Amino acid sequence: MNKKMLMKFKSIIGLVIFSLIISFLSPRFLTVSNILNVLRQTSINAIIAAGMTFVILTGGIDLSVGSVLAFCGAVSAYFISAGVNVFLAVMASLIIGALVGLFSGVMISKGKVQPFIATLVTMTVLRGATLVFTNGMPITLGSDKGAEFFSKIGGGYFLGIPIPVYLMTLVFIIAYYILTQTRLGRYVYALGGNEEASKLSGLNVSKIKLSVYAISGMLAAAAGIIITSRLSSANPNAGVGYELDAIAAVVLGGTSLAGGAGSILGTIIGALIIGILNNALNLLNVSSYYQMIAKGIVIAIAVLSDRKDK
Repeated sequence: MNKKMLMKFKSIIGLVIFSLIISFLSPRFLTVSNILNVLRQTSINAIIAAGMTFVILTGGIDLSVGSVLAFCGAVSAYFISAGVNVFLAVMASLIIGALVGLFSGVMISKGKVQPFIATLVTMTVLRGATLVFTNGMPITLGSDKGAEFFSKIGGGYFLGIPIPVYLMTLVFIIAYYILTQTRLGRYVYALGGNEEASKLSGLNVSKIKLSVYAISGMLAAAAGIIITSRLSSANPNAGVGYELDAIAAVVLGGTSLAGGAGSILGTIIGALIIGILNNALNLLNVSSYYQMIAKGIVIAIAVLSDRKDK
């Protein structure tokens, strides 16, 4: 029983132990300003990872989230710089992100293309589309009232806490509710557990896959909006490698890459581990080259631990 409890809460235990080690190595780690900085930086990856959790729970994968982030961030910047209403600009970007996710979902559910290949195609096409759309140059927001209001989404504070942290919290509350309290959530787990059995039981497998990829695309777009808002510009090369960080957060949180097992609460823990790792390596002045190696080792340990549990 003790071993089962240990395995159930291994992500939280790992996060606590890791945080304690870093606090001893760097006195600046537990300062309020640094903790808020970690949460703000983690929010981007966490929001993307929330959508990735839905996909991985079905046994799929989404490699296109970084490109969706870049494209939708560029779209939102273009609309804001053109004087479009902030609400309309945000909604348009979110809808575009969902439609891109649907495109991947159609290739997977209707075209019977493997998720890895389908989302690789989407990633490549959309990265090129972003470069075409932006002419390979950043799009700045401008300095009018609309741009100033938009910039608060990613760069503003409320009660001393960065607004992206509130947005991250809202995303995870909604995702938790969907996965634990709705039929879609139950169907997602059922599909990941056994796709053939799900078909035989009458579940609309295609519809479920379309839904999860649309959710992933929309949340990647939301992350793109936040980054664009914070930087007051959209970089066509934004989001490169973000899909790997999102997958890492999901896996570190205990969600199985085979699908059918995991939780959205584990994902937020995994995202925090990735965020704290990046922050700790920066505080300790570790070269960015070694940071990639360290991140890879942590992911490898998480995957091996997942396989050992089975």
